[in-house]
Amino acid sequence: MIAKARRGTTLAVAGMVATLLAGCAPQEQAPPAEIEVTVLKVRAGPVALFDELPGRVIAYRVAEIRPQVGGIVQRQMFEQGSEVRAGQPLFQINPAPFRADAGSAAATLQRAEATFARARLQAERLRPLVDADAISRQSYDDAVVARDQAAADVAQARADLARRRLDVGFARVTSPIAGRIGEALVTEGALVSASDANPMASVQQIDQVYVDARQTVARIESLREAIEAGTADQNAPVEILSSSGKPYPARGRMLFSGITVDPGTGNAVIRIVVPNPDRRLLPGMFVRARLPRAFARQAITVPQQAVRRDPAGKAQVHVVDSQDRVRVRPVVVGDVIDGRYVVSSGLRDGETVIVEGQDKVQPDVPVKPVAWRPAAAPR
Repeated sequence: MIAKARRGTTLAVAGMVATLLAGCAPQEQAPPAEIEVTVLKVRAGPVALFDELPGRVIAYRVAEIRPQVGGIVQRQMFEQGSEVRAGQPLFQINPAPFRADAGSAAATLQRAEATFARARLQAERLRPLVDADAISRQSYDDAVVARDQAAADVAQARADLARRRLDVGFARVTSPIAGRIGEALVTEGALVSASDANPMASVQQIDQVYVDARQTVARIESLREAIEAGTADQNAPVEILSSSGKPYPARGRMLFSGITVDPGTGNAVIRIVVPNPDRRLLPGMFVRARLPRAFARQAITVPQQAVRRDPAGKAQVHVVDSQDRVRVRPVVVGDVIDGRYVVSSGLRDGETVIVEGQDKVQPDVPVKPVAWRPAAAPR
């Protein structure tokens, strides 16, 4: 009986040991799942490089409306803020004193003409007599001098009358240019004169405007060299952006760069002329101008989020090879155009770079590439 009990106990212990050993046996593990990343195959293509500069809008032409004669303003003949044409009457100054002066000058001219006519007849009568020695030569010479003096008086009186008539015309103040007129700086009943310090109003031509931007001399020199080398076009369109970054429909062209350099900043003015048919660009506004600097026929660009920095601050990208394994590649990047870096070295045409998901992978680790799609631009 005792032997049978021992044999049962031994079998039980052997079963438990077998169970424990079975639990400790190594099991086959499933391979790790591949990490999904978004990728983009880069392609070389034409890229226009530009500088984005702050600028200020300036009216194409500005005319200060000033009186050429003094008097009382009778009427304002325009609507403030409206478009006016060249030669359009703007103010009416009381013309009565100038008309009176013109009438007086006309009377003076008539008197001078009558005196001249009498002196001329007198000289004509005396000429036969002096030829016949009936009068002295001195008498005839005096008559000729009187005639010439009368002719000069007529010329002076005629010029004075023309001047007085000009004053009558100047009493109606007109616009010398076409454009948009601002507020009236004088009121009806105000006394104005030609020596006033302030204008009566201002007219600005803004159907096209200037944008003055400041650029460093080094950039201007590089732009000039690019134009001479044929990699940049001086007549290339210049895009104008609002303060919020929204482009205006019309594009300008560069006229010239300033001939004077600010010694404090080392910058010079670049003037751009911009069509402004809808009058959206107003004088004094601050805008940004995208000034073309160069043109690259074959350049590689990558989204900004594809470029990372190593601890030393150098740019690098993660490249997926033909076996879907990750390789870290140092690159040299330059300008940013529409959210993309221009890569000057480190990448070849047709290579695949990781745009999103670099923080989840390690070098030489296989990944699952998914085509990257840029986010739709906000409307």
